[in-house]
Amino acid sequence: MFDRLNVFSTAQAMAMHAGTRHAVLARNMAHADTPGFRPADLAPFRETVSRQAPAARLRGTRPGHFTMAASTVPTPQLREEILSDPNGNGVSLELEMLKAVEAKRQHDRAMTIYRSALEIMRQSIGRR
Repeated sequence: MFDRLNVFSTAQAMAMHAGTRHAVLARNMAHADTPGFRPADLAPFRETVSRQAPAARLRGTRPGHFTMAASTVPTPQLREEILSDPNGNGVSLELEMLKAVEAKRQHDRAMTIYRSALEIMRQSIGRR
């Protein structure tokens, strides 16, 4: 029943995107000393969703209001970055750590959205 609500499917997609991005960034950091390694990153969640918008069958129930189909979980796309050290490695640990913090914030935001929607549902049925 709850898997068909757009707010839950969107929060799930955001959390999955953040988790995938964490894995990509951890891989980048692990290869910080590998000669010739090129770091990768995911496209932002907003771009991922907008790229799949036709597949998500957006429909407006009123002007300016769009929803995402519950069965659609956006698939993240890798983006290769072009940076270079003398050994051909493009990993900047400082930049990767900043990106990891951003991914953590995105995951926290998704969990907050999920918890808030769940609390609203509990309030509406009279449970706390």
